[in-house]
Amino acid sequence: MSMDAPDSYARLAYRGLIAWPERLQREAPLFQRVLGAAPSKRVLDLGCGSGDHTRFLKALGFDVTGVDLSESQVEAARAADPEGRYVQAGLTELSGKVEAGQGGAYCVGNTLPHLTEADEVRAFFAGLAACLVPGAPFLLQLLNYDRILERGERTFPVVLRPGEAEGEDTVFLRLMTHHGGGRLTFTPANLRYRPGKEPCLEVVAAQEVPLRGWRRAEVEGMLDAAGFTVRESLGTMTGEAWSATSSDLVLVAERR
Repeated sequence: MSMDAPDSYARLAYRGLIAWPERLQREAPLFQRVLGAAPSKRVLDLGCGSGDHTRFLKALGFDVTGVDLSESQVEAARAADPEGRYVQAGLTELSGKVEAGQGGAYCVGNTLPHLTEADEVRAFFAGLAACLVPGAPFLLQLLNYDRILERGERTFPVVLRPGEAEGEDTVFLRLMTHHGGGRLTFTPANLRYRPGKEPCLEVVAAQEVPLRGWRRAEVEGMLDAAGFTVRESLGTMTGEAWSATSSDLVLVAERR
């Protein structure tokens, strides 16, 4: 789902570390509630990655265009969905790459923090507003950086999944280094765990990615300035109310 440098996560096999069927089942009610009331079925998947959300929404009857800056991710999405519509583009260049008149949009998977400057976020929101018809919903999800920045959190829970070879596991670590002003270095790492072998734990791939931890008030202010009205502020993709300790920041906005 990244929108920073084109292939920041390409070597990490990021998709395989997500339990997609379970995730989509959890998120389905919110997607259906928000996008089901859209002015039309034409919607944008912004930061589509390998296209799992795109294909899921298509199966629900939406006419989805997937957008991602990563060439490798767009290629993977097209390989899985040859008849789908996928555009390789950054979030800040939507108005020149995507048709206007869209009935809705969503940007999930903590994609927004890859835009590290306020001018970039403002350009994204303004370009998106130009692509949407009045009344179109916009579903935005990112991590709750109000909590992360206040607490100085540096790690996420370890993900452990079966490896490619028998007796091996894949360990996924996600670390953060804080630099002040909401600026972070995100370091995802993919490790191979082989109990009883030498070495028993080895790094397969690791990447340093600059992020900006946008707080709720900052995001809502820039959405408002771009012509959006925030209708709901949630703390998870399953619909719980937002609080300072929520896992996520999920905003349901509407193009004025």
